[in-house]
Amino acid sequence: MHRARAEWTKLRTLRGTGWLLFALAASTVAAGAAAMWQVDTANCPSPAQCFEDTPRLSLSGVRAGQVAAVVLGVLAIGGEYGTRTIAPTLAAVPRRWLLLAAKAAVVAVLAAAAGTAGVAGSLAAGRFILPRGGFTAAAGYPPPSVLDGPTARAAAGSVLYLVLVALLGLGAAAAARGTAGGLTGVLGLLWAAPVVVPLLGDDRWQERLERFAPMPAGLAVQATRALDRLPVGPWAGLGVLAAWAALALLLGGAVLARRDA
Repeated sequence: MHRARAEWTKLRTLRGTGWLLFALAASTVAAGAAAMWQVDTANCPSPAQCFEDTPRLSLSGVRAGQVAAVVLGVLAIGGEYGTRTIAPTLAAVPRRWLLLAAKAAVVAVLAAAAGTAGVAGSLAAGRFILPRGGFTAAAGYPPPSVLDGPTARAAAGSVLYLVLVALLGLGAAAAARGTAGGLTGVLGLLWAAPVVVPLLGDDRWQERLERFAPMPAGLAVQATRALDRLPVGPWAGLGVLAAWAALALLLGGAVLARRDA
C-alpha cells in the first residue's frame, strides 16, 4: 500500500498526466462522435437493412483513446528512465516486482477512471447523434444504454480494454527500459493487424490474425450483434489481450529484476 501511494504521488504530480487522462476521455468521445456522424440509414435499402451495430459504433472512439492509454502506461516507468530517476527508485524498492506491481495498480486505476468517462461520454453522444442518422428505436436501433445487457458488456469491456493496453504499455516500457522503445513496440503491435489483415489473400490467415492479435481480438468485446460471425468471442477476445498484457508485464518484470538501472 505504501509503495502504491508513492507511485500514485509520482504519477499524479507529473505535468502531463492530467492532460493524458483528459486526452484519453476526450479523444474517445470525439472519435466516436465523428464516426457516428458519417453513418446514415439513407445509404441503406431501409433503416432495418443497415444491420449496424450501434453500440459498437458509439464506442469506436476507443481506438483513438487507446493511444493516450498506452502513453500513460509507458510514461509510468519509461519517464523515469528518461530522467534517470529510476536509479533512486530501484534503490528505495529492492523488491522490483513489487515496484512494477505498484505502478501497474496505479496505471490501471487511472486508465479505468478516464476510460469510464470516455465510454460514458461516447454512449451519451450516441443517444444524441444516432437518431439524426435514422438509427431510431422505431427502425430497430434502440438508444445505447447500459441497462441493455450486450451494451453494458460492450461498455465495461471497452473500459477493461483501455486498462489492458495501458498495462501493455507499462510492461513494454519496462522491458525496453525507456519510453521510445516501449511506445513504438506497443503501438506497432496494436496497429499491425488492422494494416496487415486487408493485405492477406488467405481468409484462414486473416481469421487467425484477428483471433490472436491484441487489438482485433480485444475489441471484439464491443460487438453486440452477429456474435456467431466473430473470429473470437467477446470475452475470449478480451482474454487474448489480457494474455498479451500479462506477457509484457512478465517480460518487463524479468528485465527489471535482472538488470541494473
